[in-house]
Amino acid sequence: MLDVLIIGAGAAGITAAIYAARAELKFEIISKDVGGLTLWSPDIENYPGYHDLNGIELVEKFKEHMDQYDIKVKDDTVEKVEKKDNNFLVKTKEGREYETKTVIVCSGSSPRKLKVDGAEKYEGKGVAYCATCDGPLFKDKDVAVVGGGDSAVTSAQTLLKIANKIHIINRGDELTGRDKERIKKVKESDKVEIINNADTKEILGKDDFVNKLKYEKDGEEKTIDVEGIFVEIGHIRNTDMVKNLIKLNDKNEIIVDESGAASEKGVYAAGDVTSLPGKQTVIACGDGSRTLLTAFDYISKKGESDD
Repeated sequence: MLDVLIIGAGAAGITAAIYAARAELKFEIISKDVGGLTLWSPDIENYPGYHDLNGIELVEKFKEHMDQYDIKVKDDTVEKVEKKDNNFLVKTKEGREYETKTVIVCSGSSPRKLKVDGAEKYEGKGVAYCATCDGPLFKDKDVAVVGGGDSAVTSAQTLLKIANKIHIINRGDELTGRDKERIKKVKESDKVEIINNADTKEILGKDDFVNKLKYEKDGEEKTIDVEGIFVEIGHIRNTDMVKNLIKLNDKNEIIVDESGAASEKGVYAAGDVTSLPGKQTVIACGDGSRTLLTAFDYISKKGESDD
């Protein structure tokens, strides 16, 4: 029997695991990757003490911290969480089952896929969902970024150091987002062409690789030559494993209170997967620590009642 099972090893899950280790709880952390969306950040400018690192470098710092407590991430995917008496049964894709007193969901989100002709066909062949991961493959090439929010602006900034030309295909009137300094840098770059009020219609290719993007603007279809397309149209919360157990909002985010507790006692959530505002690494870390402390109190009281 585990005290706590942590789903996801992004900033929130890693922090929760470090706190669990320090509290000497019996726990497991399950994830297919380590770092989550923090890995995709081209730069970290608001994380206290590490304001001059990129996402990959910050995650390496996280891993070093985990190593101090010998925390091992189980390489697996949680498929379902269900009640079992007063505890929970967690089932994974690899066929493992864990019984645990509490669950902390830190599963984050996945990129929303572009639903136009050619997007699926050319995924991995010019269509990408992570500029930090795949950007270096397009050095000195013309690329497009589809989207106009924070993620799109961040991708464009990442590509400024890599690509020859960057076309931003934005459905809105203007680029949006909270980081005005980042927007300013993108707008001022000679490498960037911002095409507002434009709707991506089709992705075309030649020799099994992307070579054009077709969009519609003001009722007229136009085509641009590009060798890479970075899709940044939002994210989908990874909550399928608990959708039949706890309450979600209309965005499939886990509804939590100020302590991180979900609608089912013993289930908690932290980071981007929650209904709380602010999807940032530094906030996710705070969420992870708070939910583990809350879970610890629950476990302690549960132990007293079981005695």
